[in-house]
Amino acid sequence: MLETVETLPDELKVFLMATLPFVELRGSIPLALLEYDLPVWSGFFISLLGNIFPVVFILLFLDKVQRFLSKHFKFFNRFFIRLFERTRRKHREKFEKWKELALIILVAIPLPLTGAWTGSLCAFLFGIPIKKALPLIFLGVVIAGLIVTLVSLGIINFL
Repeated sequence: MLETVETLPDELKVFLMATLPFVELRGSIPLALLEYDLPVWSGFFISLLGNIFPVVFILLFLDKVQRFLSKHFKFFNRFFIRLFERTRRKHREKFEKWKELALIILVAIPLPLTGAWTGSLCAFLFGIPIKKALPLIFLGVVIAGLIVTLVSLGIINFL
């Protein structure tokens, strides 16, 4: 399996890396620029596309998967009810105060437990329609991509 991955084009490796939760473009942009020596704009756009790719499927199908699991398995029904009620109760006030900006910022900050996957889950939890959520998450991904690219190039230095 590892040999198969090694034979993939570098661009595809970067794209696939960007699709992964927790890694997203925070890991794929440095990989593209520092490991595979791809041109800056190529690394940025491939990572951007890879990061946004799973978002479309999460936004389209998460509700259907959740309803199916809840309907057919009591464990999941209880789990989702507890998780969703607790999360909504804990964060609804902040989300309603900041609205769309909250989703953009959540996705744009390139830190662990933030990003497109988390933004997609939050959009689902707070009932943001896909037509509204997708552009907001995309904007957050672009901002995060710019930040990570600038950090990777040494233009911005973090502690």
